[in-house]
Formats: sequence, C-alpha cells, structure tokens
Amino acid sequence: MHGGAPGFLRLALSAPVVRRALKYAIVVGAILVTINHGEALIHRQVGAGRLIQMGLTVLVPYIVSTLSSVEAMRSRQ
Repeated sequence: MHGGAPGFLRLALSAPVVRRALKYAIVVGAILVTINHGEALIHRQVGAGRLIQMGLTVLVPYIVSTLSSVEAMRSRQ
C-alpha cells in the first residue's frame, strides 16, 4: 500500500467514499439485521446487547465498502 495511514484516512473520509459506504451499510446492513435478528425484532426482544450486535452488523458492510473503495482509488493512482 502506498501513501500510508494519512493517505488512507484522507480517502476513507472523503465525501464520495463515505456516501457510498453509507448506502451499502444501510441496504446490506438492513438485510443482514433482518436475517440475523428478525425473529427478535418481531417478538420485541431487543435489549442493549442485541442493539450492539445490530450496530456491528451494519458497521461491517460500511467497513468493507470503505476498504474496497480506498483500494480501488489507490490502484488507479
């Protein structure tokens, strides 16, 4: 990887990357939350622990999209 952490962070926090990652996090995250926690949502069995799990479930596609976008941008440079 060229550019190091500062270059990575600059790209990862750029508006286009953040917007793209948020879109994927919302769509893919919602699907994963439904698959993994749908039964608990239906039965209103959502405590603090499950909310943390759901947040992490949404965070995963955000991170994957960000990493993928940054690497694609770096490979073009």
